[in-house]
Amino acid sequence: MKLGVNIAPNGAPAVASAAERLGYDVAFVPEGYRTDAISVLGMLAGRTERIGLAAGVLQIPARSAVMTAMTASTLETLAPGRVRLGLGISNAHISEGWHGVRFDRPLRRTREYIEIVRLALNDEPVRYRGELNELPLPDARGEPFRQFGSAHAAAVPIYLAAIGPRSLELAGEVADGWFGVFCSPDRITESLPHIRSGRDKAGLRDKGFEVAPSVPVVVGRSPDEAADAVRHYIARFVSLGSKEHSFYHSLMKTMGYPNEADEVHDRYGAGDHAGAAAAVPFGFIDATALLGPRERIAEKMTAYAEAGVTTLALSPFARAIEEQQFILRVAAEALDRAGLA
Repeated sequence: MKLGVNIAPNGAPAVASAAERLGYDVAFVPEGYRTDAISVLGMLAGRTERIGLAAGVLQIPARSAVMTAMTASTLETLAPGRVRLGLGISNAHISEGWHGVRFDRPLRRTREYIEIVRLALNDEPVRYRGELNELPLPDARGEPFRQFGSAHAAAVPIYLAAIGPRSLELAGEVADGWFGVFCSPDRITESLPHIRSGRDKAGLRDKGFEVAPSVPVVVGRSPDEAADAVRHYIARFVSLGSKEHSFYHSLMKTMGYPNEADEVHDRYGAGDHAGAAAAVPFGFIDATALLGPRERIAEKMTAYAEAGVTTLALSPFARAIEEQQFILRVAAEALDRAGLA
């Protein structure tokens, strides 16, 4: 099992460079509340030499598929052989509220989006007729897009963010990897059969597939105290949108915390952010994060590896850059201690 790191914009070069020195395989750059991923990835392409660079993940509603392909191809030119393209359909709250794109038929929209991206990355003229997309338009006054000169762009792996069974199966069918969130080792075990079903459907069972869950990590003597650093992060996700349409609220319920999920959502919606964070159950945090001393982190890493994780994408939860670097070093030592390096 390899290690990856999720990198925030503040201090990104220093954290990525430290991860590279420690032998981390890939740096994932998230996109969401206040920042895009591409700006940071472009900077890291020029400030690192070996570590992989991945969007974790680009929001599908925010960009046309052709623009995403152009972006991936440009990054591949800047950092040959190091780019991975992470994509996610996002959710109704962000798609409709931020980008003005209706959140309808998300699985079909994702499938067509990836098919268009692959057409463009393969240097083919982008002529596409789908159920939701048509390129060029019937009355278009321009020629189809074609990405000339992207010699290695066709090899850029595509990772898909997915939560539910149908989206997991789609990831197995159309992508090269799965980028998961709020994943316990048990949830990895439960999710992989859906991914394998998709691989079988596409005739890809024998080809490699990355399983890369995003996992918070906090180093400390007490797991209970370490968990406090992650509470606000989880509360914010669980509170997104309505209860009926929130993937993350549903996930917390599915993992055994229905009442707590409702309380977190209600408190956050009422403006009680501190109360929402306090309502996040320790059991949920401990199941989906690495908390405590190095030895405990090593044990949990072993559980992830045995569940089928190929790359553990760590989010070092600390404000100071030096402390984030320290956490990455401890995690690398834990991986070695567990015999997984």
